[in-house]
Amino acid sequence: MKISKRTSVRLVLLITALGVVFYPVFVWFGGVIFAWDKTLLFDIFPVFGLIAFSIMWLHIISAPFKKILERYFNFEKFLSISSVVVLVSIISHPLFMVIAFWARGVGGNAFSYVSVGKEYLVWIAITAWIIFIGYDIAKRFRRLLGEPRKMIAGGRNFFVRYWQTIKLVSTLGFFLILIHSLGIGRDLQGGTLQYVWIFYGTSAAIATFYTYVELCSDQD
Repeated sequence: MKISKRTSVRLVLLITALGVVFYPVFVWFGGVIFAWDKTLLFDIFPVFGLIAFSIMWLHIISAPFKKILERYFNFEKFLSISSVVVLVSIISHPLFMVIAFWARGVGGNAFSYVSVGKEYLVWIAITAWIIFIGYDIAKRFRRLLGEPRKMIAGGRNFFVRYWQTIKLVSTLGFFLILIHSLGIGRDLQGGTLQYVWIFYGTSAAIATFYTYVELCSDQD
């Protein structure tokens, strides 16, 4: 049976996306020795951060190619579904960590998880977490308050009028997480995944620059 070009491209895109997300999971899984005790949640919580970051990278890197990608699949549906996975992951990551500390009787003090001198990396993560949650709230308000064109015409919807700025701030949150993860991520202190993360960060910076230069050009 002959496979069409569109189907072939969709298959390649699907395999690539799955590889982006599941390779970090595979690396994490290979470094974990599961023990059904109080250390279990400490072993589990890092994977949620890896998943969230990988999917956010897919969002950023695909933005410049949106018009091309829309020929092969429903891009907005992809963003909608994958954004839910990101939201669940960024909530689960710190939640599992706090529960892990509580289970070990040391409270929810995330700063005790890092070595002396790296406490700032926790504050960076907290800042990024607030940015991501704020972005998700803004996104829902944007949809709730009506059609973008109507709102812009009336000048009533803050979230529509400044949506590109809000998106830019959320993208900066991605780079904060990059710093956080490379600084204290258990699976990112060496090995292939560290280089993959650096590639994600570098390529995301290039894609972000291109996306916003193109956006400014369209507005001129």
